[in-house]
Amino acid sequence: MQQQSRRDAGITALVLGFFGSAWFSWGGANPPGWLTPLLIIASYVSLAVAVVGAIVGFRAPKSTAAIRDRESGKRYGIIVGIEFGLAGVGAAILGVTGQAAYIPVWICAVVGVHFIPLAPVLKDRLLVPLGVVVTAVAVVALIVGLTTDVEPSAITGVGAGLALLTVATVELVSTLVRGKDSTAAVTDQPVTDQPV
Repeated sequence: MQQQSRRDAGITALVLGFFGSAWFSWGGANPPGWLTPLLIIASYVSLAVAVVGAIVGFRAPKSTAAIRDRESGKRYGIIVGIEFGLAGVGAAILGVTGQAAYIPVWICAVVGVHFIPLAPVLKDRLLVPLGVVVTAVAVVALIVGLTTDVEPSAITGVGAGLALLTVATVELVSTLVRGKDSTAAVTDQPVTDQPV
């Protein structure tokens, strides 16, 4: 996979930061008391990363985005559509069967798995280890939920939230350190006639 563009890194930080905040908030539904203030702080940090990611991403040229043609847009839409469909159907089944406590586990697993096919579409190799970690968090949350009194949502909230925040921060910092895209730098230069 080629190096991710500044636009894609910023948008990735925006999306992962936003959803990291959502996972931290979900983890705050019924956590141990000592965990609540940490989840609140982490949620705000995730939102801050998302805002900076939006600024960086939307200021970069659209032409550098990984999804800029019909084919890549279609693949992205199919993957995300399947993700939302599976998450919704699984959550509904768990809800009607009296297992609502495990809805975060199911959704965490689906989210984790969906990152793996997204990696080549978005040209972002960090999405593969992120997918593995988020899926592993779902497995741990399932085991903890079945064997202890800890709510699965506390495990998925902390685990998935931290994984998303970490990758969002890495994406953002690496693109800020790297500076402008070489493609953007080229398009910003005036065109002059060159002798042949």
